[in-house]
Amino acid sequence: MQNTLTQTWQEKVKKFAAISEEMGKLHPEVLEVAYQENWFKLFVPEVYGGAGKKLPEILRLEEDLAEADGSLGWTITLCAGAAWFAGFLNPELAKEVFADREVCFAGSGAIGGTAVETNKGYLINGHWKYASGALHATIFTANCILKNEDGTDILDEDGNPEVKSFILKKDEVEILAGWSYFGLIATGSHAFEVKNLEVPGNRTFKINNDIKVADEGFDYPFLQLAETTLAVNSLGMANHFIKLVEDSFFSRSGLKRYSENQIEFFTGELDRCKKEIRELRVEFYKAFDQSWQELISNGAASAEILTKVSLLSRKLAHSCRNATDTLFPYCGLEAAKKESEINRVWRDIHTASQHALLTFES
Repeated sequence: MQNTLTQTWQEKVKKFAAISEEMGKLHPEVLEVAYQENWFKLFVPEVYGGAGKKLPEILRLEEDLAEADGSLGWTITLCAGAAWFAGFLNPELAKEVFADREVCFAGSGAIGGTAVETNKGYLINGHWKYASGALHATIFTANCILKNEDGTDILDEDGNPEVKSFILKKDEVEILAGWSYFGLIATGSHAFEVKNLEVPGNRTFKINNDIKVADEGFDYPFLQLAETTLAVNSLGMANHFIKLVEDSFFSRSGLKRYSENQIEFFTGELDRCKKEIRELRVEFYKAFDQSWQELISNGAASAEILTKVSLLSRKLAHSCRNATDTLFPYCGLEAAKKESEINRVWRDIHTASQHALLTFES
């Protein structure tokens, strides 16, 4: 039964992937699947109506989502990942926010705004880029530097400008069209801004600072949480690309022009790329699973295993991109056709590879 259900959502996603790209956002049919499956609440504690899944299961699901469609996997990963902040929110606010069946968080990790404390809360101004899922998001998260009324920075105990994160509602922000990149088009990762917006004091939070809702594994380190979820997106997209490459090569109209040695060379390259990614995938999940088990058993994962998780996340992402570049020339001109499935996947992989967390392999 489970296989039947899985195949059903994969088929629906595949059916609408190209249309989603044309629309510049996820198709309503795909969004409905996401709402039904509670994908946007993957990290949300069950007390708020979350999916009740833990990170080991979430990573493997995100790999599957990205393999079905890069834009879907990326949007769910970024939006559900932002909803992880649920554990740090004011409980009453969280109950209100997550009561919405179609709740979806979007936001930016960058510090793009300022917040001045008032007698009613905070006065916020700012501009933030790359909010994946912005066109269907119900909540936006925004990082701001705290300011005094005279414009000077409020400093933390270390003497640095103090930064807090804020919850903004969709009717409080202005979406700014700015996602004009060649891949992950259906993520609709546009910018947003607010001007002189006053929000109540319960709309602010700090991650890993004060957990409001206890949930097993909720305190997995945010850096490795981000790195691993991004890495499995690259993995899923690469899995998709490799399958398409094999089909493309052997269906080329000019295949008869190639000698047996040439075909054997391509097969060798294909097998080498498959093997490298397969082995790295095993190593990656082994390290992650160990870090998770240490967290659950000991209350914290060791610095050594977390460093290994970070390294393998980047190594896996780089290997996936390198495999696509190695195999792309064997796909024929169809792969350069922007409307083709294989071209879309290639563009998605290379757009995902530009995320700052994955830029360097070590």
